[in-house]
Amino acid sequence: MFKPKAIYFEKEIENYTLGKELLEKYKDIPKIEIQSHNAIEEMRKKQNKEFVSMKRNLIIGVRKTHKFVENHKVSDYLVPYTSSGCTAACMYCYLVCNYNKCAYLRLFVNREQMLEKIIKTAEKSDKDLTFEIGSNSDLILENTITNNLVWTIENFKNSKKGKLTFPTKFDMVDDLLNLDHKGKVIVRMSVNPDEIIKNVEFGTSRLDGRINAINKLKEAGYEVGILIAPVIFVENWKSLYLKLIQKLSKQLSPSVKKDTFFEIIFMTYSYVHTKINEEAFPNAINLYNKELMTGRGKGKYWYKEEVRKEGEKFFREELAKYFPNNKILYIV
Repeated sequence: MFKPKAIYFEKEIENYTLGKELLEKYKDIPKIEIQSHNAIEEMRKKQNKEFVSMKRNLIIGVRKTHKFVENHKVSDYLVPYTSSGCTAACMYCYLVCNYNKCAYLRLFVNREQMLEKIIKTAEKSDKDLTFEIGSNSDLILENTITNNLVWTIENFKNSKKGKLTFPTKFDMVDDLLNLDHKGKVIVRMSVNPDEIIKNVEFGTSRLDGRINAINKLKEAGYEVGILIAPVIFVENWKSLYLKLIQKLSKQLSPSVKKDTFFEIIFMTYSYVHTKINEEAFPNAINLYNKELMTGRGKGKYWYKEEVRKEGEKFFREELAKYFPNNKILYIV
C-alpha cells in the first residue's frame, strides 16, 4: 500500500468530497499547499537522481483540462481523467516527458465533472463510443488510494451508451470483481517477459499476478485484452517474447483465450529518459541502443524500420501459432 512522504495540495480540493476524504485519510502526512498541481517550484529544482524519491510524494488538485482527443485503436477518445503519473518507475514511461512535472502521481478530485462529460458525450453520439480513461495513469493502482475506479464503474453502468477502457500493469483487481459493470468496461492487461518486468518495470506487479488478474476479470464478466507493451529489443528478445507468448497460452483461462485481443507496441525512448535513468538507476540496464534506434524528433528515439518489421513479423507468426483465433488490433 502506497504511503506518501508528503502531500502537495491545491486549496480548492477542500470543496470536493474526494478532496476532503483524501485529506482525512492522510491527516498524519505532512502537507504543503500549492497554487497549481502543474507547476510545483520545489519539484522543478530536484536533481535527476531524486526521481524515485519524488515519486513518494502525492499531489492532489483539480483537473482544469477536459479536452477529448480522437483515437482510432481500442477507443474513440482519449479522455483526461482522475489521475496522471504513477508511483511505479518504469524506465521507459512515456509520461516522463519532463521529470519535474510528470514523475509523481497527481490525483484530481473533480471526478463528478469529468464523468458527467463522458456520459453526456456518449449519450449524444449516434454510435456507441468507447472512452480511454487510463492513458495518463494506471487506474488499478490509483484505485488502491482513491477507490475511484469502483466509483466510476458504479456511476457509469446506467449510462444509456458507451464503454470505458483502460490498461494496467497491476494485479489488485479484487475490488472490481463483484461490481455490476453491465459489460461496459474493457480492461487491458499490459504484459512483458518476467526478466523485463523485474529489470525495467520497477514497482509493478509480476507477470503471474497480471495473468491471474486478467483471468479473474474475465470470470467476472469484463471484456479483456492483452497489451504486449512496450516490446523492448534486448539481445535475446525473441527467446524472451516467445516464452511470454507460450506462458500466456498456458496460463490464460479458456474463456480469456476465446475472445481476447492483442495490442503490440514497440518501445519509444528519449534523451530525458536517458539522463534520468543514468542518475536515478545507475546500475540498471541501458535501454538506448544506437544500433537499433533512430531519432524521432525533439530528443525522442524509436526502433529503426527494419527492426520494427522484423518484430512485427515475429509477433504475427508466433501469435498465429498460439492464439490462432484472436485478433491483433494493431502493431505500432
